[in-house]
Amino acid sequence: MNNSFYILEDRAILYINGPDSKDFLQNLVSNDINKVSDSSSCFASLFTPQGKFLYEFIVVKHKSGYFIDCEKSQSGEIFKQLNLYKIRTKVEILDLSNEFVVASFGYEKYLSIADSKDILGFTFKYREDPILLDPRNKNLGARLIINLEKLYLSIKTLNLINDKIDNYHSHSHKLGIVPKNLNKLKNKLFGIECNFEELNGIDFKKGCYVGQENTARIKLKNKLSKRLLPIQIIDGKLSEDETIYCNDVEIGKVLINEDYPFALIKYLNENFDKNSLFKSKNGSFKIFIPEWLKI
Repeated sequence: MNNSFYILEDRAILYINGPDSKDFLQNLVSNDINKVSDSSSCFASLFTPQGKFLYEFIVVKHKSGYFIDCEKSQSGEIFKQLNLYKIRTKVEILDLSNEFVVASFGYEKYLSIADSKDILGFTFKYREDPILLDPRNKNLGARLIINLEKLYLSIKTLNLINDKIDNYHSHSHKLGIVPKNLNKLKNKLFGIECNFEELNGIDFKKGCYVGQENTARIKLKNKLSKRLLPIQIIDGKLSEDETIYCNDVEIGKVLINEDYPFALIKYLNENFDKNSLFKSKNGSFKIFIPEWLKI
């Protein structure tokens, strides 16, 4: 059993509290906040009114409010955006990143802990702190949101060993789930093109939210022709926003070029062959389709 754990230092914790906090989030984000309880967390996103991707995060119930587990590079903007929307609502938004930390550990280790359940997003308290099975994909393992001062005692009790965050990022990339550099996606593609339906981040049965109309239209009219897919570099290097070719035909664009690259690919194009060697101006690479993405 793998006992590695990762301190996700590139994650931040915001806290939304107040009597209107549930309705406030429900009217904004892509998932149904009614799913979130002491025993269930969800993955969600905030879109532009046109349905373009802005931010993604995991929503976890905490006391009378909600933790927002988000990428640290986006947390300041998310904080500002939420405050813009909170006019005339009884909501308090706090940045608790200096107090709380997010740690991750493996799926098998999670299942070995008493009270765990093999349900995506399932959440339970361990020494008063929430542990949840990642709501996107169980192979991402579990997350522990905990006060920094208590972290190492809980890690010791769980018999976990600190590992490099790069190993977590690499694992996430191999799964086909963006681990970092989310700002490089902002406003460049529709949220549904980020595979958020397959990652349990969009609820098509909930009521209105920001960007809902276009998101639903793309889904219902089968207009989804491009997807965000991971890249494996074979030779050379990639540049952000450069064009990708397959047999000299334009097939997509590089969006994340650093460390763990991703591209927006016209996967329904007749020239797209997942087994091909793809090329850009200064590099060649493979594009792989994750197992969980049935296309």
